[in-house]
Amino acid sequence: MSVLLIEPLCELFVYYYRIIEVMKMVDYGKESETVEFKESTGELKEGIKSIASMLNKNKRAILYFGITNKGKVIGQEASDKALRDISRAISFNVEPAIIPTITALDGPSENLKVIKVEATGSDIPYSAYGQYLIRSADEDKKITREALRKMFTGAGFDFISEIESTRQDLTFEKFASILVSKGYHVLSTSSLVKAKGLKNSDGKYNIMALILSDQSNVSIKVVRFAGADKTSMAQRTEFGNQCLLIALQQAMDYVEALNETNVDLEKKNGKRDLYLFDFESFKEAWKNACVHNSWMDMIPPAIYIYSDRIEVVSYGGLPYGLTLDEFYEGTSHPINKSLWMIFNSTEYAEQTGHGVPTILSRYGKEAFKISDNYLTVTIPFAFKPTWAFVAEKQNESLILNGSQKAILTALKSNPRLTGDELAKATSLSVSMVKKSMVKLQKMGLIERYGTRRSGYWILK
Repeated sequence: MSVLLIEPLCELFVYYYRIIEVMKMVDYGKESETVEFKESTGELKEGIKSIASMLNKNKRAILYFGITNKGKVIGQEASDKALRDISRAISFNVEPAIIPTITALDGPSENLKVIKVEATGSDIPYSAYGQYLIRSADEDKKITREALRKMFTGAGFDFISEIESTRQDLTFEKFASILVSKGYHVLSTSSLVKAKGLKNSDGKYNIMALILSDQSNVSIKVVRFAGADKTSMAQRTEFGNQCLLIALQQAMDYVEALNETNVDLEKKNGKRDLYLFDFESFKEAWKNACVHNSWMDMIPPAIYIYSDRIEVVSYGGLPYGLTLDEFYEGTSHPINKSLWMIFNSTEYAEQTGHGVPTILSRYGKEAFKISDNYLTVTIPFAFKPTWAFVAEKQNESLILNGSQKAILTALKSNPRLTGDELAKATSLSVSMVKKSMVKLQKMGLIERYGTRRSGYWILK
């Protein structure tokens, strides 16, 4: 090949490489725990905060300027001065200091580029503009320096007591009433707040305070299905928007009422000898799900009831440092130690750690399904309940059609898909996708979490 052709070909290769990188972002890129989009350097301050937040959580960060929250490339001015301004701002406002890689990528036109900022760092904790933050999904949450230090040293870190609540106008009348009913003397709100650790080290109400408050926005869902899968929903009931302890009890009462018994007709006294399921096992699974749930994203645990089983699902996997063997042995290692202590004081949990062994003795290890993000406990039924037959009859009209099934399959693979992306993935029209999504939400099979721009779908 002629030497004269090598340089132009190399330039062409670099050009198309950059174009491909931008196009990949359009088609596949989403904001995540390591990726943040900003429309322009007009959002430089917030972008730098995101860098510190991502470093604190994952020790790496990628920030793009010139891309909307939905991943659409709109471009922005990327002169040498703009790149230097970004570098200086990071240098002056991130502590400890980091050395980012800043690159101008080809955008929609010659004058409009995409600026890519990459950074890595393990000198945690990092602050930006004097604030400490940590990445949760695609959001930056305020946290104290001490909490971050504990998180990475393993020195008793407790997210729920250190992350600042989104609301600070909280009251605790129902929580106080529960404590009084258990024999505690509540002298004042301030004494309650102090005694139960409802404020973080900065003196702000924490996440635990929010979920225990009268203003709690936690909504616990109990969903019943007519069959053995989610194709036909029979009933959806919500408990919440109040103190978590009350919602927890209401959900337990609801499930207990479904625990039918079979009668041995051969016995003269008509003794009820066979329960639908072991309620003690369910109760332990449900209490554990509530106290060990990863409340950082404010995603509550849920209860799903099928014709042949109950599933108790909590958000978050095993506690950090806890092995599977230790888990099955009942080793007590609560994710939310402060909440666990409140559960103990209000008799919603015990320190003996017998919950998991209780379930194991009745249903074996097959009852547990553990992943990085979820822990599911399955309680099988001893027989088919009468209400399941009724539900099957009542919900024949709720069987999913082909379009709805295709959308659920696509969302299971990627819950962050937009309407246009779903239409492409399922080969459906955009209007059909929108119509089906509305139906799926009414059936209680999907729920939107987060904002329209940066949220995602939760499959129920």
